[in-house]
Amino acid sequence: MDKYQKPQGSLISFFSNKVKQYGGINFAQGIPGFQPPSQLMESLKNLTHSNIHQYAPGIGNHKLLALLENNYSKVGNVGLDNFLILQGATEAISLVYTYLLNLENSPMQVVAFDPVYESYNNLPAIFKNDFTALKLGPDNKIDTDTLEQTLKKFDRGIIFLNSPGNPYGRIISKDEVIAVHNLAHKYNYYIIFDAVYKDLYFKNPPYIPLDILDDRIFYVNSFSKMLSITGWRIGYLICSPSHMKKIRSIHDYIGLCAPSILQEAIASYLSENNYGMEYVIDIREKLLKSFDQLSESLKNYGFKIPPVDGGYFIWSELPENMDDGFKFSIDLYDEVKVATIPGIHFSSYGKRFVRFNVAREESELNEGIEKIDLFFKNIK
Repeated sequence: MDKYQKPQGSLISFFSNKVKQYGGINFAQGIPGFQPPSQLMESLKNLTHSNIHQYAPGIGNHKLLALLENNYSKVGNVGLDNFLILQGATEAISLVYTYLLNLENSPMQVVAFDPVYESYNNLPAIFKNDFTALKLGPDNKIDTDTLEQTLKKFDRGIIFLNSPGNPYGRIISKDEVIAVHNLAHKYNYYIIFDAVYKDLYFKNPPYIPLDILDDRIFYVNSFSKMLSITGWRIGYLICSPSHMKKIRSIHDYIGLCAPSILQEAIASYLSENNYGMEYVIDIREKLLKSFDQLSESLKNYGFKIPPVDGGYFIWSELPENMDDGFKFSIDLYDEVKVATIPGIHFSSYGKRFVRFNVAREESELNEGIEKIDLFFKNIK
């Protein structure tokens, strides 16, 4: 079998599963190499013998909902009727998508900005909706003229925004978000705003559109990246009460509730530890250091790396003597056991790109850099 034959399904799963099965350095899947906060682990430990092992309330743990309301009311006019706790941000996105399909009961166009996270283009593929990935403008910002021309093609649809992004960790400015919001109103589109990396910015915090929250905006986030607990699957949705009432009813039948004990552990931890800010600041500093360190190493081999504002990833263009990110990723793992994700997974223009996950502890990052160095020495 040709080892360069692309597999069916997610390339993220394909390459990260190599590490899980055969070992190596996982610069592939967006999972943190950091341990969760020790206080959070202690909170979970203390709850194991409590009476909290049955179904949680469908809308979410009441303590956790109150903490979310208090946190987000500082930036927007939101109350408990705006919130729903779910099994990760992925369930939140899928639930909103399903709801909007049913609400509109008509073919929709889905728009995202290249390169795109895998849920944004695969959900339209599953439901047979039209999908368009728009390239950013020459200034690496959303080209609103091109967006408007694209939205005109259908009389309804969904626009995905994520800030900081994945795989390209750019923060979308307030002006850009408001411009997209205005176009969404004009052309009967909805915005799903994915903010799972919101707290992991490098310098300036991203704008989140809760001050303009209305029936066009669905805000999605989770504790997965904030607290390094991607396996816990605790996320949440914020939207207008007019939508939320109906969405909660759908969730009763297709999701029911998120894990009870895990919600309780997070609520206890956040309430006793300043909403986890000390831990988040530490992770933020680690990510910036890792990004700078791996970026400089890759640039030495001719990779081109655009500026990034936050998140887990380096979105990098291959050196000039290489032209296939998938082949590079296969060879890199086969020869030195370092897993990455080919850019073609995120973009039809991404053949010469590769995504590296920098959310690793310093020792693992250094080992990965040494292995990449060995790879390039062997091909000279």
